[in-house]
Amino acid sequence: MKNIEPFKIIEIATETTNDSGKAAQDLGKLWEKFFTENIIGKIPNKKSDEIYSIYTDYESNYKGKYTCVIGLKVDSLTDIPEDLVGREFKGGEYLKFIAKGEMPKAVQDTWQEIWAKDETLNRSYTADFEVYDEKSQLGENSEVEIFIAVS
Repeated sequence: MKNIEPFKIIEIATETTNDSGKAAQDLGKLWEKFFTENIIGKIPNKKSDEIYSIYTDYESNYKGKYTCVIGLKVDSLTDIPEDLVGREFKGGEYLKFIAKGEMPKAVQDTWQEIWAKDETLNRSYTADFEVYDEKSQLGENSEVEIFIAVS
C-alpha cells in the first residue's frame, strides 16, 4: 500500500471502454497523438519527463466507460496550452503493480491480472495510473509502474 500525494497534470484525453477491444484502438490513437504532436514539448511547468497515463471518470468499474488521460505532472495549472487540459488528482491509498517485459504487452497482461482480482482488490475507481519513465524503454527488460486506487 502506498499513499500518493495530490498532484496536477496537463494532458490530452479520450473517453473509452474495454468492451470489444475499443480501448486498444482509442488508447493507441491517444498515444500516437501524444507523440506525433509533441505534447511533452507543449506542457509548461512540468516536474519531470515521466509520462502519466491515468484512468479516471469511471462510469462503474473496468467494464464501463472511463476517461484515459496522458500527460505530465506539473507545478501549476495557471498556464494551460490550447488543446490541452489541466486537472488535479486527489491522491490517496494505492496498490502498486509492476509490468515487466516488452511494452505494451506487459502492461496489457498486468491489467488482465488486475481485472481478474477486481473483487478482492477493493478498488475505489477514482483514478488509476501508469508511470512511464526511462525504465519503460528497455525492450524486453522494460518496467512500468501501475497504481490502483483502493478504498
